[in-house]
Amino acid sequence: MSKLKSLEEFKAFQQEAAAKLAKQTNKVLVCSGTGCMAAGAKAVYDKFVEVLSKSDVPFSVSWEDEKDGAFNLKKCGCMGCCSLGPLVRIDPLDVYYVHVTAADVEEIVNKTIKNGEVVARLVEYEDGVQYPHLTKDYPFYKKQSRYLMEHCGNISSESIEEYVAVGGYDGFIKALFEMTPEEVVNEVDASNLKGRGGAGFPAGKKWSQVAAHNEEVKYVVCNADEGDPGAFMDCSVMEGDPHRMIEGMMIAARAVGSNRGFIYCRAEYPLAVERLTKAIEADKALGLLGDNILGTDFSFELTISKGAGAFVCGEGSALLKSIEGNRGQPRPKLHRTVDKGLFEAPTLLNNVESYANIPMIITKGAKWYTGIGTEGSTGTKTFSLTGAINRTGLIEVPFGTTLREIVYDIGGGLKNGGEFKSVQIGGPSGGCLTKDHLDLPLDFDSVKKVGAIIGSGGLVVMGQDSCMVEIARFFMNFCREESCGKCSACREGVPQIQEILERITKGEGKEEDLDLMAEIADTVKNCSLCGLGKTATNPVMSTMRYFRDEYLAHVNDKKCPAGVCKSLFSYWVNPDKCIGCTKCARNCPVDAISGAVRQPHTIDTSKCIKCGTCVAGCPQNAIEEV
Repeated sequence: MSKLKSLEEFKAFQQEAAAKLAKQTNKVLVCSGTGCMAAGAKAVYDKFVEVLSKSDVPFSVSWEDEKDGAFNLKKCGCMGCCSLGPLVRIDPLDVYYVHVTAADVEEIVNKTIKNGEVVARLVEYEDGVQYPHLTKDYPFYKKQSRYLMEHCGNISSESIEEYVAVGGYDGFIKALFEMTPEEVVNEVDASNLKGRGGAGFPAGKKWSQVAAHNEEVKYVVCNADEGDPGAFMDCSVMEGDPHRMIEGMMIAARAVGSNRGFIYCRAEYPLAVERLTKAIEADKALGLLGDNILGTDFSFELTISKGAGAFVCGEGSALLKSIEGNRGQPRPKLHRTVDKGLFEAPTLLNNVESYANIPMIITKGAKWYTGIGTEGSTGTKTFSLTGAINRTGLIEVPFGTTLREIVYDIGGGLKNGGEFKSVQIGGPSGGCLTKDHLDLPLDFDSVKKVGAIIGSGGLVVMGQDSCMVEIARFFMNFCREESCGKCSACREGVPQIQEILERITKGEGKEEDLDLMAEIADTVKNCSLCGLGKTATNPVMSTMRYFRDEYLAHVNDKKCPAGVCKSLFSYWVNPDKCIGCTKCARNCPVDAISGAVRQPHTIDTSKCIKCGTCVAGCPQNAIEEV
């Protein structure tokens, strides 16, 4: 790969790459996002290499060794429907295979690749319908609008040539050669893009504030420290389309007058770090990063800084302190980041998804972008859809899509026909939405009005068997462990609330504890230094607001309606149902069940650990909670 030194050379390179990609009609795309990789996608990919190497099928595994008519084996980004992984797409048939294992590869090669035959057993089958053309027909994709994720699942996540071939870096080229920095900032401002990291601050306003500074040194920083439990949106962008995010940062640097950038990525994302590193190296080799890019006076260097797993480093000032080599703790907002940020210089700080939106805003225009979503929340939003739902995965929908559409139309409803109870939105900083909010449009303003936040975009769906008190306890315990301890409101207040919740789940709570938690939560929210403390009590306050009856059942009746809090129930054997089959006694891991054959059994509650093994295995449903 030779270094490009002018706009003309870039266009020639792009035309050559586009022509080459157009010839690649025969493809095997293996979803290689973290979800599918964890399910065995790497073994599947390696098996394809092994089997194809022994066959008479011409194939290639890289851009350099591509041959006309060969099957191109590619590692692509997240295809979205993680519950079906590992996923494999075979072109030109556009057939998707689900739950693929290494043992299936030989059959796929012999039947599909060699003879064009569809292996029916590997196609998704739901409610009597087969979906060989998954992204076109499967309900999971019907109400999605994959703009941000358009390349994931379609091109190699490790090839700069393929990214350029499909229009990659066109936004940067336009910003560099056809627009002034001021025009770029104005276009972003006109798009009404709001930061996707959680706060929803207008990106254009932030960009204009950094651009207004005349200092020689300015920084562009990407917050890729995605730490919310159950969230993997930013991770999927970095793994599946790393050049898109980098292009957004390059456009930002050009717009605000910066020549130095940092990507702060959590070390727990090794695959994202690996692919970002490869992308940056490819950009440098091609001449898109470095000095005098494409023969202009614009220079930009980009460095990856790995975080050590501290959730608090997702907060802007703590993140910048960590990049500087200091302990990642928030600092008082005496100066805004746009004025004095990294190394005391003006700093533009946005998250992965925010930067990844920029290329299409510049190429297609703010007017096009504002036609998606709502007036106050333009564009699309990616959400990680997890929990007690049939179709889990990464989704992208226009702002304004209702919760009902996401849970039932996209997610396919709850597992085993369960009844929807709540969804935790926005992670530990978010809140809970209930069945009364199913028709709530998901946008920044609507969600804020009901006491929650969009946050980074995690959606954890819960059914009636979830205890909301336990959910609040879990998130408060998470925030207690992740608090940096710098300010006393968060350091002392969060553990106090967590301890009260512990007592409530053990049947030791009192009704006045609810008022005490609300009082402490108000103090924590108003007196904490950073966003972690200010939003840490959201799960507690939202669950007490919408599920107060569950709290009262715990403190007054000493009962957990969902049957989750072990201290508040015990098991007993209903003698009218028990047939004395001894199955429960044989399966009990602590020998807490005794009884003679064909006689009702009994449970020693002093030994019982309430694991539920006996309940699950009883053929007569004779074991009940009391």
